[in-house]
Amino acid sequence: MVNGYAPKTLQEALELRAREQVVPYGGGTDLMVQNKEGVSYLFLNNIDELHHITDDGEYIRIGAAVTFTEGLESDLIPPMMKDAVSLIASPAIRNAGTFGGNLGNASDKADSVLVELVMDAQVRLVSKDGERMLPVDEFFIKRGVNDLHDDEIIAEILLPKDICAMPYYYKKVGGRNALAISRIAFAGSYDIKDGVLTRFTASVIGGGTFKRFRDIEATLVGKTVEEVKANADGYVKAFIDSMTFTRGRVSAEYRKTVVTNLFKDYLETL
Repeated sequence: MVNGYAPKTLQEALELRAREQVVPYGGGTDLMVQNKEGVSYLFLNNIDELHHITDDGEYIRIGAAVTFTEGLESDLIPPMMKDAVSLIASPAIRNAGTFGGNLGNASDKADSVLVELVMDAQVRLVSKDGERMLPVDEFFIKRGVNDLHDDEIIAEILLPKDICAMPYYYKKVGGRNALAISRIAFAGSYDIKDGVLTRFTASVIGGGTFKRFRDIEATLVGKTVEEVKANADGYVKAFIDSMTFTRGRVSAEYRKTVVTNLFKDYLETL
């Protein structure tokens, strides 16, 4: 029984994806350790079309098979993404792990996806019959579940260039300084014109929370920095009350305390 395919072109991969029941993967750093029996795999790392990082004037486009190390070495990848990717696991994992895999794995501890979330990134999904674009926060449904159809492959992740150039906030808290899965990672993107917030995003990974809180974000847009700082406790409470914290390697109370402190620090650094 064939347990895998290694197509050379995207078209060949899409034909296989439409015809066979296969699980697509690039680096396999999460998938291979699961060692599931009876699963047929579609190895995408040989496909040149998925290995490019390009600038089309509006977006920085990251091919799904681009590794984290390749992202760190590229001048096109924005600083916030490099901050997050540089803290993913070990050099060996970064050499193999891919941006598409981090998104497709649908983990609530996916460091690169947190950055995509707060940067309003889009994901380009392709099939034999066409393609579709989705905001990352619509593609990610819940832990372990995304909106990838059975005949689709993640082709690219698109980061808006204007947002790539904006100020940001990023912090990761792990059990140690290296090789750590995120207990909590916090990220935000913002912009200020004449002392007034014209953009504000914030999100967290770890502990069951992994989404944007757009209604609360909107309450800060249009406020002056001074107004935001003066009412920081209220804004922090609104975000925290909207989040669900679960117990994992650490308690839910620990996660909540850390996120509260990070959020206050984020507002203080505006």
